Amino acid sequence: MNSAVSLQWSFAVLADNDKIMLDDLDRRILRYMQGDPEQSIPDLAERLGLSASRLARRLEKLREGGVILGQRAVIDWRALGYEVEVSLRVTLDKTNPRAFDEFIEAARTIAEVIEIQTFLGQVDVRLSVIARDMPHYQQIYRAAILNLPHITDIEALMHVARIKRDEVLPV
Repeated sequence: MNSAVSLQWSFAVLADNDKIMLDDLDRRILRYMQGDPEQSIPDLAERLGLSASRLARRLEKLREGGVILGQRAVIDWRALGYEVEVSLRVTLDKTNPRAFDEFIEAARTIAEVIEIQTFLGQVDVRLSVIARDMPHYQQIYRAAILNLPHITDIEALMHVARIKRDEVLPV
């Protein structure tokens, strides 16, 4: 597999009233999947001491229950030539009732925006933007970001280092 891509499982965190009960085997399955997301079903079944068909049934139960959301590729953008990552904290015009929807709809169309988060508080939205270099970032900022609707304030934070990025849940 290309070193720029790794696999990752996505798990749901459910509200208390939506919680499904996990037994010890379910927890072991989830721990092993988080620890080595690229392992095959037969290999995982062998590690767990299960048949592949029994594991498949358990996995289906976890998917149907909304615990396992899917498997995705996690891409190392730097390995693909993207050297700059900027976090933009955006405040929107709250006098316009469609500001959030229209802003988010427009921000989704910018290919270099790799994450959009919304907040309650002074900052309304955070965009994570990647670029090949600073001139490329400036081009994205001027041509796309500044043209997004309903922005009243924007603050750019240059990403220096990722200290922790862990989506492994304590199951």
